[in-house]
Amino acid sequence: MVREHLEGLRPTLEYRRTTAACIAWLCAAAPAVAQDYPARPVRILVGFSAGGPTDIPARFLADKLTTALGQRFVVDNRGGAGGIIGGELAATAPPDGYTLLAGSVSTHSFAPILQPKLKYDPIKDFEPVSLFAIVQNVLVVNPSLPVANVMGLIAHAKATSGTLNYSSGGPGSTSHFAVAMFVATSGIAKDTLHIPHKGGSPALAAVMSGDAHFYFGPIPGMVPTIKSGRVKAIAVSGPERTAQLPDVPTAAEAGLPAYQSSGWFGLLAPAKTPREIIDKLSHAVADAIKSDDIVRGFALQGIEPASMTPPAFGEFIKLELERYRTMAKEQELKLE
Repeated sequence: MVREHLEGLRPTLEYRRTTAACIAWLCAAAPAVAQDYPARPVRILVGFSAGGPTDIPARFLADKLTTALGQRFVVDNRGGAGGIIGGELAATAPPDGYTLLAGSVSTHSFAPILQPKLKYDPIKDFEPVSLFAIVQNVLVVNPSLPVANVMGLIAHAKATSGTLNYSSGGPGSTSHFAVAMFVATSGIAKDTLHIPHKGGSPALAAVMSGDAHFYFGPIPGMVPTIKSGRVKAIAVSGPERTAQLPDVPTAAEAGLPAYQSSGWFGLLAPAKTPREIIDKLSHAVADAIKSDDIVRGFALQGIEPASMTPPAFGEFIKLELERYRTMAKEQELKLE
């Protein structure tokens, strides 16, 4: 679990408890480049559509960095291929700190596992800056579907084999992996059809319109739609219920004790970006996610703010990649 790794790295989540090794890393940075950075606007690439689960926390962060660092941080949505397009653009951008990536479990865990021809290396081609958010996923169905809970959805899928379909934010996206794990662990993979979209917003819209029957994606951006009744939430993916949807059971409570899937979002730069720039950005992120604006804004969307030093975030990415690689092998998950 993402949360298990976070607990294991808890001493590095906030700079006031940074380890001695990380302090040495930070203090070794030369101040000259950092003093001049940023001298012009900075773009943050988001590999998904506007309004989606990656876009929402990235925009919160961009606003705070704009205020803190005195230059505009602009979100640049490059949706498609489960975040891979944005990842490729960031990996090949000049390493000068003016092109960053809002990376995620999609770009740095799922895509490397599911995409054999990926054009970037999730470890070698990036400099980790900081984690900035973790989220649960939520399973939603079209309100017209005659199911009241997870077991009802599974039974309905088996009884009407081949007639139900599910949407995702695209092959290799967080929602694709979450729902692929769900249909695999619940035994309905052969009874349902995957319909990929270019981001979480159109995937959710497909369920609202009835073009798709269910969707298992990150909570951000979905809470208003759920509360309006346009989709029905029947499970969340984490070990505990979320405060935004207190009446929605966890997947374990709903009958799938082996199922858990959460997501994370973090800021990354192209490999070889000067360490002093990484340092300055990482400090700014750590301060930003503790601000009242982000704490309140994230809470309304079901997002948990979190930060890590660059070394700790790099180790976290490696652990997550290995964890999901093992999971994908066990579940025999593949791109359709």
